[in-house]
Amino acid sequence: MAIPHSNGPCGRVAILGAGPAGMAAALSIAQAGHDVVVYERYREARPAGNILNLWPPPLKALRALGVDINDFGSPTDTEFRSISGRVRVDVKQDPQTKRSYGGGFIGLLRPELYERMLAAIPSGTIRFNQHVTRIEQDDHAVTLHFPDGTTAQHDLLVGADGIDSLVRRTLWGDAPRREHRLHIFGGFTFSDVAGTEPNKSVLTHGRTVQGSWTSIRHKGRDGFQWWVLTATDPDAPAPADLKAAATALAEGFLAPLPGLIAQTEPDNVQHWVLRDRPRLKQWSKGRATLVGDAAHPTSPYAAYGAGMSIEDGYFLGRALRGVDLTDLTAVQRCLQSYEDPRKPHTARQVQQAWILGKVFHHAPAPLRPIRDFIFDHTSLLQKVVGDNNYREINKQLALIED
Repeated sequence: MAIPHSNGPCGRVAILGAGPAGMAAALSIAQAGHDVVVYERYREARPAGNILNLWPPPLKALRALGVDINDFGSPTDTEFRSISGRVRVDVKQDPQTKRSYGGGFIGLLRPELYERMLAAIPSGTIRFNQHVTRIEQDDHAVTLHFPDGTTAQHDLLVGADGIDSLVRRTLWGDAPRREHRLHIFGGFTFSDVAGTEPNKSVLTHGRTVQGSWTSIRHKGRDGFQWWVLTATDPDAPAPADLKAAATALAEGFLAPLPGLIAQTEPDNVQHWVLRDRPRLKQWSKGRATLVGDAAHPTSPYAAYGAGMSIEDGYFLGRALRGVDLTDLTAVQRCLQSYEDPRKPHTARQVQQAWILGKVFHHAPAPLRPIRDFIFDHTSLLQKVVGDNNYREINKQLALIED
């Protein structure tokens, strides 16, 4: 796909981190006509986890950034169910969006997203094994410091360096992580398992455990990802046998979840503790800004962390088109125009993930039967989760250029 470039003034942009946010920002900022260098501290771009879901807006953004999204993931229809199998939520979709993207979100494996984004990035853009230890900025440039004493200067710095972002800490100081006191076990298999359905995502809630599965497509192969999620002490060590721990949590869930876990190779099971950070009122300062988890760390309960990271990178590049990056006032103005529309959207997703985790996994024991009765016998959850989701998707789709 031919990637359009701006004919405006060229500036020097540094990006810290080669995850989805950093790679999307690199592609979009390069399209805006600026010189981009991505500094990645590791020797390769490392996927943080294996399983992944992407909604239509990040897919549209990826396509606009020149990333190949043909035969990419498995489009799905999504339901929330009780542990007895009662459908609590049918996540509604806009018919036109479904025709364009196949489903509400696609299920895939994170390494393929990285491979496709890396394939779109020109060789030499990402510099691996580059650990930035300190950042300084003044009215004229941002200076990056490296362990060997060398430095690099750029007109603009983009922090795409995750929940423990050095850029965020430099701009706004340190802030403690917000522990969700939840953990998730997730894995995938390409085995045939009774009870699965193609192009389906089912999120099932027991009294204290969520057990879910989703169709995936990975490099032309159809399979399924699964996860089980429950409360935990975030300081407790991870179980020695992740698959055994997941198997125990899935007891009592209907097929196909136990069978999917049974058919998963132990090496394909991973474990995460869920956490985020307090909301920032401002993402940008001077010649630096934030994207992705550096700006808004997001719990997997939102199923939108990687997607919002891609969107951030896309919108940042669009805001930089035609901007003279040597002009501090122009830089600050465009950074503000980037972050102002993004903050309400991302804050809503992050907070919804926090609230859902509280409702489903931290409700006091006496209230759980009342909660489940309400979810099973009223339309509350359908209205909150199922009826409005497509409106937010369409709102974001409309902001992304074809």
